Amino acid sequence: MGLLEKIFRPNEAKKSENALNEARSFFKTFTAYSPVFTNWGGAIYESEIVRAAVDARARHISKLKVETIGTANPSLQSKLALGPNQWQTWSQFLYRLSTILDVNNTAFVVPVFDERMIITGVFPVLPASCSLVEYEGEIWLRYQFGNGEYAAVEFKKCALLTKHQYRNDFFGDTNFPLRETMQLIHIQNQGIEEGVKNAATFRFMATLNNFSSAADLAKERERFTEANLSTESKSGGFLLFPNTYRDVKQIDVRPYSIDAAQMSQIRENVFNYFGVSEEVIQNKAKADELEAFFDGAIEPFAIQLSEALTRMLFSERERAQGSKIMATANRLQYMSVSQKVQMAKELGDRGAILIDEIRELFNYEPLPDGAGQVAPIRGEYKATDDLTADDETEGGENAE
Repeated sequence: MGLLEKIFRPNEAKKSENALNEARSFFKTFTAYSPVFTNWGGAIYESEIVRAAVDARARHISKLKVETIGTANPSLQSKLALGPNQWQTWSQFLYRLSTILDVNNTAFVVPVFDERMIITGVFPVLPASCSLVEYEGEIWLRYQFGNGEYAAVEFKKCALLTKHQYRNDFFGDTNFPLRETMQLIHIQNQGIEEGVKNAATFRFMATLNNFSSAADLAKERERFTEANLSTESKSGGFLLFPNTYRDVKQIDVRPYSIDAAQMSQIRENVFNYFGVSEEVIQNKAKADELEAFFDGAIEPFAIQLSEALTRMLFSERERAQGSKIMATANRLQYMSVSQKVQMAKELGDRGAILIDEIRELFNYEPLPDGAGQVAPIRGEYKATDDLTADDETEGGENAE
């Protein structure tokens, strides 16, 4: 049994097969664009600079913490606490989902069912194409995978994440605007490759005298090649020119390459498109830069993922009662060590944060037996509940 059969169980597969065979029309949308997604952007992932930008986003997104909130479906909550599915960790799931979204501007998450058709997890899929069809009054996502197989799942049972969504009512646009930048990068790489090849070769130009016919010139060319350039030549790497050769000059080939300023602009185009910086890619970003990167790149993804998974896994009633999926990050981890120490001193002394929360700032484990679930207060600070009448007189409104 393959992965496709494990995710799309036989019972669901039979139902989806009916949807595939009997669906006679696309789901009608407001725009003139058919509700069809096509995996166009995979080629850009083969570029070194694009892959670095996509990887930088995915690495930081993979650090998100996914947790369930509420009391609905405790069995599913316990399974999701261990991982999204039986094949991936949450870190792996988030990394791949982020990569798919950046490369294709559309990402799909489908439910994983057990033998009783109960949802036990979620899995990110990468179809070659996907379309919305109608079947028995329901909207279905019809997937076609690279191996030619099809599958279909009810739209309400799937999660759909998008970027650059404008023309299509459901799917994101392609990465076509990046095409010209990618062509410039490709041309530059070709120029560098040809320059290396040309640097290993030598070309000469000379004038020959006393040759009255083309046949004599051809014989001389053949003789020169045999004497100097053939595999059986014993010239030792030296080219010997007879006195009939005049004005012997080496041809200096200088391939064109983009200068540093232009190449920097090309790289900046890629960074701007994916919302990263060179400092983030090279892990040199400081606290303020990481904070800005979190606000602009990580948090929007976390919000969209949280909302999509919540709608996918919980009913409207369960959502109304507070059950939801939350993908969160400890923003304080982006602070410098000195900033963390200062915050621990300022907030910890006043009982504003717990001991375990302070330890988490420095990647320490919580204290055993819940000992860290307290907020100690230094002697010169007192909790409001502990204030006496004398305390209020000394430090309160009645103090003179």
